[in-house]
Amino acid sequence: MKPSFTIIGNYVDVVNGVIRPSSITVTDGIITEIREVSEKYTTFLTPGFVDAHVHIESSMLAPTAFAQAAVINGVIASVSDPHEIANVLGADGVRWMVANARRSPFKFHFGAPSCVPATPFETAGASLSAADIADLLDNGGVHYLAEVMNFPAVIQKDPAMLAILETAKQRGLRIDGHAPSVMGEALKSYASAGIESDHECVNEAEARARIAHGMFVAIREGSAARNFSALAPVLLDASQACFFCSDDKHPDDLVRGYLNEILARAVALGVPPLTALRVASLNPVRHYRLPVGLLQVGEPADFLEIEDLKNFRVMRTWIQGELVAENGKSLIPSLTVDTPNVFNAKPITANDLSLPWKSNQTFPTIIAYDGQLITGREDLVPRLENGNAVSDVSRDMLKIAVVNRYHSAKPVVGFIRNFGLTTGALAGSVAHDSHNIVAVGADDASLVRAINRIIAMRGGLSFASPQNDVGLPLPIAGLMSDRDAWSVATDFEKLTTLAKEDGCPLRSPYMTLSFMALLVIPSLKIGDKGIFDVDTFSLLTL
Repeated sequence: MKPSFTIIGNYVDVVNGVIRPSSITVTDGIITEIREVSEKYTTFLTPGFVDAHVHIESSMLAPTAFAQAAVINGVIASVSDPHEIANVLGADGVRWMVANARRSPFKFHFGAPSCVPATPFETAGASLSAADIADLLDNGGVHYLAEVMNFPAVIQKDPAMLAILETAKQRGLRIDGHAPSVMGEALKSYASAGIESDHECVNEAEARARIAHGMFVAIREGSAARNFSALAPVLLDASQACFFCSDDKHPDDLVRGYLNEILARAVALGVPPLTALRVASLNPVRHYRLPVGLLQVGEPADFLEIEDLKNFRVMRTWIQGELVAENGKSLIPSLTVDTPNVFNAKPITANDLSLPWKSNQTFPTIIAYDGQLITGREDLVPRLENGNAVSDVSRDMLKIAVVNRYHSAKPVVGFIRNFGLTTGALAGSVAHDSHNIVAVGADDASLVRAINRIIAMRGGLSFASPQNDVGLPLPIAGLMSDRDAWSVATDFEKLTTLAKEDGCPLRSPYMTLSFMALLVIPSLKIGDKGIFDVDTFSLLTL
């Protein structure tokens, strides 16, 4: 039996759209009575927040550790795509996530990854067929079809992709989307295939176009992609079609704040508090049919006590009637976890990164943008040394390399701008979507050291320079730590600080780095098979 108790405060009823002083009685984890009272109270009782689209793996934490940190800022449930671990370990990785999550009171709602690998133009550790996905939906503890990233296949009505969509349709399950920059007839075709949401909108026009096609828009504010400011106007007149999500949340950001910060920003822009709270709770709960309470009699006691409806500082968090956080401290205990992994890369040498190039010949160069997953392209002439193209710190035109983690292969080398490094290199095995090793550096020697540190750790993040050689091990699939959020956040912040002290201007250098190998986001990316033009969805011939 869970404890029974009564709490009194300003009850925020998101279902009926009213706020009134009330006493709420909880019996064995269920709300059994809500009674209006005459007294005035200063604190507010609201439903818990739901992150409507997140990859838990990108926090670099196991689900149990993610939950520990999330609840302190009022997030009590998530709609989670285990796509990242699936690309490394396949269906077994998804089952590992589900099993680990079940050890926590946090309400994880996992989906079946729909695109593993995301494209045929990179090497992943596994693949999931329609039959594999059907088995996960029936027996794997997952509840929806996660983001359909191969939007060209949907639009072109590829039979294999349509078969995957059918696995969810036959079971009456939700289907999440991922269609960056897709508009017009292509968007109409994508939506008509049964895809119901998108978290890739970067401007108001894209969001409104999706809503016009009957889709939900998940307004994303994560560690790398920050689209809230651009999409906030949609909340003023189309909030019923919106969710809040992070997509990717690094551990340092996770422990500082979460959806509570987005709610505060929304209200500051003129969004009514009840509207903002509905977007953070009622909308995702009802769309995804989550077993999450909305502060109604007979429902699970999943709720918060918050200080006010302006800053949304969370004072206490309950899940199923259990107090899981109080005054910024998590009450969820740390757990030991096992560390499944696959990592077969061999150490590299500077010669492996050499790039013979002709004088005055341009190179398609990736342009990274702070706070965005999309990239640009410039065709630039690289600096040459002894007939090889090398990093040019003076122009911030640095080498970027991808090393296959699953078997020995020659690294793919390209160039990127806006990382700003002057003497060192950063590398990581968190590299969406296939999670090979990706690295950017000011010189080949630092690149080699940073990459080889990742290989020696069998996955993680690293920074190397003439003065430093630092790593953060991620032993779970090369994606996640087996430690708690606060210790991982501390080590991660050290790496971030080193990158910034070396000149990197990006707010989240490692998160931005991880998306440079994401071949389903425009416009120019790099994978273990070559430089990839997302606009033509093809590898470039250099």
